[in-house]
Amino acid sequence: MRARTLSSLLLLAALAAVSFTPSASTDTIYRNTTLTGNQTIVSAGGVYALGFFTPDGAAGRTYLGIWYASIPGPTTVVWVANRQDPVVSPPVALQLTAGGRLVILDGNNDTVWSSAPPAAARNVTARAAAQLLDSGNLVLSADGSGSEQSVAWQSFDYPTDTLLPGMKLGVDARHGITRNITAWRSESDPSPGDVTFKLVLSSGLPQFFLMRGSKRIYTSGPWNGDILTGVPYLKAQDFTFRVVYSADETYYRYFIRDASLLSRLVVDGAATQLKRFSLNNGAWSSFWYYPTDQCDYYAKCGAFGYCDPDRTPVCGCLPGFVPRSPDQWGQRDWSGGCVRNTNLSCDGGGGGGDGFWVVNRMKLPQATDATVYAGMTLDQCRQACLGNCSCGAYAAANNSGGVGVGCVLWTVDLLDMRQYPIVVQDVYIRLAQSDIDALKAAAADNHERSHKGKLIIIVVATISGVLLLLAAAGCCCFLMKKGRSKRESDDMASLPPSTTTGDFVLPYRPRSQPSLSPGPGQQPDEGSEGMRYAEKDVDLPLFDLEVILVATDDFAEHKKVGAGGFGPVYMGVLEDGQQVAVKRLSQGSTQGAREFMNEVKLIAKLQHRNLVRLLGCCIDNDERMLVYEYMHNQSLDTFIFDEAKGRLLVWQKRFEIILGIARGLQYLHEDSRFRIIHRDLKASNVLLDRNMVPKISDFGIARMFGGDQTTVYTRKVIGTYGYMSPEYAMDGLISIKSDVFSFGVMVLEIITGKRNRGSYEPELDVNLLGYAWMLWREGRSLELLDEALGGSFHHSRVLRCIQVALLCVEAQPRNRPLMSSVVTMLASENTVLPEPNEPGVNPGMSTSSDTESSRTRSATSNYVTVTRLEARSTGNSPL
Repeated sequence: MRARTLSSLLLLAALAAVSFTPSASTDTIYRNTTLTGNQTIVSAGGVYALGFFTPDGAAGRTYLGIWYASIPGPTTVVWVANRQDPVVSPPVALQLTAGGRLVILDGNNDTVWSSAPPAAARNVTARAAAQLLDSGNLVLSADGSGSEQSVAWQSFDYPTDTLLPGMKLGVDARHGITRNITAWRSESDPSPGDVTFKLVLSSGLPQFFLMRGSKRIYTSGPWNGDILTGVPYLKAQDFTFRVVYSADETYYRYFIRDASLLSRLVVDGAATQLKRFSLNNGAWSSFWYYPTDQCDYYAKCGAFGYCDPDRTPVCGCLPGFVPRSPDQWGQRDWSGGCVRNTNLSCDGGGGGGDGFWVVNRMKLPQATDATVYAGMTLDQCRQACLGNCSCGAYAAANNSGGVGVGCVLWTVDLLDMRQYPIVVQDVYIRLAQSDIDALKAAAADNHERSHKGKLIIIVVATISGVLLLLAAAGCCCFLMKKGRSKRESDDMASLPPSTTTGDFVLPYRPRSQPSLSPGPGQQPDEGSEGMRYAEKDVDLPLFDLEVILVATDDFAEHKKVGAGGFGPVYMGVLEDGQQVAVKRLSQGSTQGAREFMNEVKLIAKLQHRNLVRLLGCCIDNDERMLVYEYMHNQSLDTFIFDEAKGRLLVWQKRFEIILGIARGLQYLHEDSRFRIIHRDLKASNVLLDRNMVPKISDFGIARMFGGDQTTVYTRKVIGTYGYMSPEYAMDGLISIKSDVFSFGVMVLEIITGKRNRGSYEPELDVNLLGYAWMLWREGRSLELLDEALGGSFHHSRVLRCIQVALLCVEAQPRNRPLMSSVVTMLASENTVLPEPNEPGVNPGMSTSSDTESSRTRSATSNYVTVTRLEARSTGNSPL
């Protein structure tokens, strides 16, 4: 015991003699220095720091790690050296040995961790040094030169749970290095968990898999020389990537185009997801993650099945195949997959009885076990497949530049296929010739029916257009004789004086010269001179009606994805493969006509990541349609109020959604050209894109303020029960603080998974706002958390969100914060928050959802001016 104590004292003395005090310019460890305790080295640009740390909840365990040096708030660790061997006997030290190794020593002078020995070709000199670069790479240079030729060891070869720009993910066969990223076991334990993202390379094409243990969760799709076919949109992001596939080395790595941006790719073990984070305004946001939807999960539809998230049901069989078990298929159990409709003739290579049917909007089937022939032409590949009785499909092995070369043959079941709206690569499915003939006949029949249908529509539309023009001309003559009557102004039409005269001008009109004035049977907006606006700077493309009809299959019922006070919403696919949502104005809808005009004049000017994007409109006689970007995950309320889907929204994702909505609202209130009051902010009007990024939608009753205008009174209170601020619902006072109140309500709903309307304390009969206030005063706010979250959440951030929400729903509008302050309070852990006061009385508290539904439906087509309260449609749609 005495010997061990003496040894520890000697070690401390030695460390004191050789240790140094790091400065801002210290980024290197030399052979005569030692890093101890809370000392750090910082990369030259101040981006990363290297030092010892102890995770929250891991008392007594010390690790050597690299983290971001300049980001306030919780430490974001990107690399851990001794993740499996924490130091439990302090003090701790990092040294560079004479042999060229980095070693971690504990208080007993035992080596806890050591870097791999330098390659035999690296002659370690006295000038050897370990330098932390601004890339986040800790590089051990054998001669201190820092050149690539002198690298003896580097942290980038041994990633933990994070892939930084420039890091490689894959296999280096020359040096026997395998680079995977593996999740932490828990937030307090950086040891390897059971979720890993790695390269799987066998006889076929390279492919990356997200694994939980041995179970495959998600795959990037095979690399085809041009793209990872399971991520066909990857090239459109703000980064570049490269996949190298050779005998010596196979890997993926990416680079950020803007070097000033911080980005990281992380394996999240709790969510079993691969996430890409970027730093925005001092806070991390996840703007990309996989799996994103149910079709991203590995082999969702079984063998020879494919998944399409835009069809119902999502699983289908490849052409020429039928469900293996129709009963299971009907019960949404697709694990059995599909089987051939007709067995192959397998005639020994002649191919007289078999042929191929091409699909080109598919993720390539899993190809790790496929067979690749680099030197074959596609015709040779076809013959090779026909000559192999087990071959079920073939494709080009390399599609670089869009020209297919090489050959990949599938002699195994085709798994993990997914359909996209864009062309990915031609895949040739082997079928019996009789099935191919049947598919060709069906395609020809569909084309003929579609052509006839379009012809009928054109003829009917032409005749209707002529009749409507004649009727309109007669009405105009009658109105000119009768004269115009004055109308009282409505709040929806009131704009700054400089913008309320003249005609609403679009860049061009279709041949039918449609008018933006109300259609037959529709009343003009009050006080708006018919529906005329001076918005000459609006640059909004117009779509031809025929384009919309083709995109939506003539407004087919199976394309209908939602409905609202405006009218039905349809999913469509344009000719270039882009998915869109088409809002079609209901015929004769006065409310819809007003909302159409209001939405065009407002959202055409707005551009923000957290606002839904309007792509254009279609105006053809009495047809009026708005064309938006399509939102794959529909609306927020379908997740937070659904027990099963709610479990998919982990706390981090809920927080990102809250912050995204706040930023979108800040843009509307403070950063856009005009001050916009949404007036109907609610969970069903927040849509989620493919990556669950929130986007505020539905600007039909939004209000535009100009100049220094901040408040206005209205005679018509239009909105949704449970979200309206008390001063708006009771007195008709509109201001940006009305939206702030609605935002606060929505934050509490996101946190709790419960609607505001309802009773949560039977004895007191309080709604969600009252219940949240009661728990806040009693110090029990964490009881508000949605049970679907389990125990996985950030305690201090949850409490901060609840406090911000309570500040937003205060009774007095002047006490509610601006949205810029809300964003700051949410994004920064260091901002001191004021204590909230009691929430305002929120109208419409009812324990009956049926009552809400009936009141909503009855008010979707007419304004209720007697009661001064209108509940808008709660229908949601994935714009």
